Amino acid sequence: MSYMDDTQNSAPGSLPASKAATGATTSKKVNENATKRLQNELMQMMTSPAPGISAFPSADGNLLFWRATIEGPEDTPYAGLNLKLSFEFPANYPYTPPTVLFITPIYHPNVDFSGRICLDILKDKWTPAYNTQTVLLSLQSLLGEPNNASPLNGEAAELWDKDPALFKTKVMDRHKDIEED
Repeated sequence: MSYMDDTQNSAPGSLPASKAATGATTSKKVNENATKRLQNELMQMMTSPAPGISAFPSADGNLLFWRATIEGPEDTPYAGLNLKLSFEFPANYPYTPPTVLFITPIYHPNVDFSGRICLDILKDKWTPAYNTQTVLLSLQSLLGEPNNASPLNGEAAELWDKDPALFKTKVMDRHKDIEED
């Protein structure tokens, strides 16, 4: 069958059935690769957990949506706090970074009031070498060492440097424990 025969009964601009099936197969393959990678990451986190962080797929079992927890590091304004995050993995993960948001309200120079995070490894510095655990460890480190040169919350960046006591007060005022869904 020629290409013309294959497209003869197709809508203008649509792919031939054989080409469309290949695209669907490729998309499914990409999603399977992401799922396999995430299964491996989950197993790694369960067998070799890092202190102060955890992450698991959401309750519905969809591997592309995770919930994570970071314990606030000692000697930071977040010490003793548990911070919850959401991870949404794209179908082409790990070649594209996950979307990571703080669910717990947080006062931080690199986090806005919607929970969005300014961290280079979640944007232009992402590589497939990173994984869920490395992202969580980077975020845990960011809690004690914000990048005040690139703040999402300018007031928090200024207070971090100029008034640590007021900064800590604002952290505690903003923090609210979030129950699991």
